[in-house]
Formats: sequence, structure tokens, C-alpha cells
Amino acid sequence: MINTLTFPILRLLADGRFHSGEAIAKHFNVTRTTVWTAIQEAQNLGVTVFSVRGRGYKLPDPIVMLDREAVLTAIGAERAWFKLELHDALESTNSYLMKKASQQVLALAPHATCVVAELQTAGKGRRGRSWQAGLGASLTFSLLWRFQSGASALSGLSLAVGVALIRALHSLGIHQARLKWPNDVLVANGRGPEKLAGILIELQGDMDGPSAAVIGVGVNLNLPEEIRRQIDQPATDVSTLAPEAANPNVLLGTILKHMADVLSEFERGGFEALRDEWSAHHAYHHQAVRLIMPDGREVLGEVSGVASDGILLVNTPQGEQRFSAGEISLRGVL
Repeated sequence: MINTLTFPILRLLADGRFHSGEAIAKHFNVTRTTVWTAIQEAQNLGVTVFSVRGRGYKLPDPIVMLDREAVLTAIGAERAWFKLELHDALESTNSYLMKKASQQVLALAPHATCVVAELQTAGKGRRGRSWQAGLGASLTFSLLWRFQSGASALSGLSLAVGVALIRALHSLGIHQARLKWPNDVLVANGRGPEKLAGILIELQGDMDGPSAAVIGVGVNLNLPEEIRRQIDQPATDVSTLAPEAANPNVLLGTILKHMADVLSEFERGGFEALRDEWSAHHAYHHQAVRLIMPDGREVLGEVSGVASDGILLVNTPQGEQRFSAGEISLRGVL
């Protein structure tokens, strides 16, 4: 159980300035020992808080904390679609929402429930990886979307979500963002491709319907060096690419607005309705690639496109082959 004073204090410190222990204690009408205990809890959660004798406490840099009304304002006309849950800290927004959805009580997890956390302590990535997300470093959220169709009709959903991310990022000025099959957003620069965002989708329901998808999204906002070192691939963040867009409330609202449009298109026409747009933004479209299989084997070829169900199509010396999500890693051939 997280100390109930920890995140209120972090919001006070979000301006990046020093605040004395005495001033914080007076603000919350508690003792300085209580303040110290709450800050220790923050540090136990991996939050860096500087403590300087005679000056007080401060965060390394100013951060923007989540604000419900700011998110809803950024969503705009579609704000009524979403049920927004803001949390201080969760182990994983996906796990939390999957658990709520599995209880089969619609009121607990209605359609378009969005769960977002200031801090994820055990974020989930694809293929069992973890998502590194410190306070203010990433925007991490999960969206529950209910479909009348069965899970078998949701092929290509992660690619469709990628289209929503690209629309949102481009609208915020990050025009260099590209897609990587099946569920990453990359930015290419002189150092090679760097990961900006990732998608993780977990499904519930029958093959014939109805079904539900928990769509997890993580976007790197402002990665400190210690988190960059923990990531198993080159990474970049929004603050590097477009500092004015590194507001989690505006970013979340913008993504959800485009998610509503794209998921509606997907419901009407499946991934086929979005395939051309996805292909236009694929970083490896018509590029030579090296596919690394789970057993370590490599397949060399050229990406010819994606099928209507999201399967990757690759021309190899043995002819065109089809590769499904979750089985391979994709790297540009150097």
C-alpha cells in the first residue's frame, strides 16, 4: 500500500524547485517526519528526489502530472466516449484492466475505459519484456475496447492502433515517427532507428464473439539516462523530438481522439480499411530485412507488404513467405 501522502508531495515538487521539509509539512498539516517517510516511499518506487540540507527536497526536473480535465479537453468532441481512470501508481495498467474486464461485470469495465498511471512499477511489453517507465519518463495507459465480433476477427488490431499513434504523433509535430511491424513506433536518425512507442494487446472473449481487447500503449516522454540504460534497444523520447508536445495530458487526449476514429474504422472494415495507410508509414516497407526467429534462425528477404489480416509478407529466395506477429523480430539489414 503506497503512502497516501507520497503523490500529493510529488505533485507539490513537480515544479522542479526546492521545497523545505518545514514548508511541505505545514502545507499538508503533518510532521516533518511524516514528510520524510512519504518521500522515502517515493524513492522506494524508483523516483529520484534530491534532498539538500538547508534547502529541502526537489525533483531533478519539472514534470507535468496527469490532469483529468486537461486530458478530456485534448480529446475534444469524443470525450464522452471515454471513461477515464487516473491512478498514482499501478504495477501494470494492462494487468489492472484485464483483471477488471475478466470479472464479467460490465459496470466495472465499460466500453472505452482508459486506465492511465503516473507510475508503472511492472509494466508489460511484448513477448514477456518489461516496459521501463519512471515518473514523468513515459506515458503509459491501457484502453478497453469491446467488439461484437469474435477474437478471430481482430487480426491486425495492433497494426490499426499503430495508425492511430502515427496520426496523433504527426498532428503534434513528430513527423519523423514511423511504424515497425507489428507494434512499435520508431524514429530513424543518423544513429539508426530508435524506439519511441510500443503497443501491447491482450484479448478476452470467444472466437465467435463478443470479445474485448485491452490495448496497452507506452510512449517515451522524457527518458533519464538511467532508464535509457535499462532499455534493451536504442530509444528516443518526445521531449527530444518535439519538446512542446511532451505534455502527457495533451498527448494522451490526442492519442485517444485518434484511437476512437481508427477503432471505429477497424470495426467497420477490419485492418484492410487501414492497410494502405499503415504501409505508407512502415519504416521497412520494400526494404531488405533480417527476420530473427524464436529459435535463433534468420530469414533474409525484402518486405513486400502486409496482408489484410496484418501478416507480414516477405520476398525470400524461396518465394514470398508470411510471418505472424509474436514469432519474429524485425531489424533493418545494415
